[in-house]
Amino acid sequence: MTHRTKGIVLRTIKYGETSIITSVYTELFGIQSYIVKGVRQSGKKNAGKAGYFQPSAMLEMEVYHNELKNLQFIKEYNWDYLYQSVLFDVVKNAVAQYVIELLQHSLKQPEANPELFYLVQDTLKQLDRGDGALVANLPLYFTLHLGSELGFQLQGAYSQQTPVLDLKEGNFASEIPLHPYYITGDLAAIASRINSINFYNDLETILLNRTIRQQLLQSFQQYIALHVNDFGELKSLEILSEVLS
Repeated sequence: MTHRTKGIVLRTIKYGETSIITSVYTELFGIQSYIVKGVRQSGKKNAGKAGYFQPSAMLEMEVYHNELKNLQFIKEYNWDYLYQSVLFDVVKNAVAQYVIELLQHSLKQPEANPELFYLVQDTLKQLDRGDGALVANLPLYFTLHLGSELGFQLQGAYSQQTPVLDLKEGNFASEIPLHPYYITGDLAAIASRINSINFYNDLETILLNRTIRQQLLQSFQQYIALHVNDFGELKSLEILSEVLS
């Protein structure tokens, strides 16, 4: 039986002489692995087909799905959204790779989560269309909202009474905790502001310098790592910190 689903490519590896195995975050089934045959063959028929499966690609697919199997098959595929700038802009591409790697490290089970899928989809589209502060702040926005969709949304807000963001407990507190996982002052205030944003365009109003943004990125990644078992280390974080102004 086949199903039509949208998907976001996370990772692709070569398989055999002409095929690939690709990990895709799908709207209907969560993370799934697919064999795609013949896409690396030479010739006019297969020219450019491997390009559909580069990380962050957004596809419309018809797939075979068997819950008893770890490896599925794709019957048909086409672009769901065709990037205009993400694949060619160094900064945007670094943000996209960060989003994809963060997903890979955070999602441990194949269950579907449509709301999270739409968050990833919308974030990548906004990245492609946006510029300036919106693009630079998008990794911060996505990291916090990823936590929300995974079930550990930050609670409370920054104020004179609650000036400390406890990353381990996931809330704004009145006093510094006994553990080292917290931020205070301007960092906590900015985190609170980003956490309360509901519209991507509001990111354009948050102007941060390079140092503050790097500190927040590291803190937000630590926040996710504290709540996801075996999170690991993000290779894309260092690259992202370098390219963001």
